[in-house]
Amino acid sequence: MSPSLQYLYLTTTGRLSRRPRRIEIWFTRDEGRYYLVAEHGRRAQWVRNLRADPAVRVRVGARRFAARARVVDHRTERELVGEVRRRSEAKYGWGDGLVIEIAPARGRGRPAARSERPPRSARRRGAAARPRR
Repeated sequence: MSPSLQYLYLTTTGRLSRRPRRIEIWFTRDEGRYYLVAEHGRRAQWVRNLRADPAVRVRVGARRFAARARVVDHRTERELVGEVRRRSEAKYGWGDGLVIEIAPARGRGRPAARSERPPRSARRRGAAARPRR
């Protein structure tokens, strides 16, 4: 992959519409994982979408792949957050915001990263499921 690539194209699933939602965003990469910085933090619609459903699609240059996304916890992973912000600052001149990790899926859809939320089926147990529109 060329170090000059500037953008990653992230497709999330809309948490309400269930439709694909694509954004173009700056990124950095380390040890096979991609890192994004959300300027508007947890309020960003794409962050809200990936928190509801961490299965995402990614395109970087000609490479396309399925992945799992998670919010990096700034309290327990301070070193990682700091490193990602420094890399983003060096590459783009900016790195302030919520750090998101994108881990390419391995094998037959097995996630490479853990979601910060339980699976959708576990969240709905015991609660009435909303009807689909």
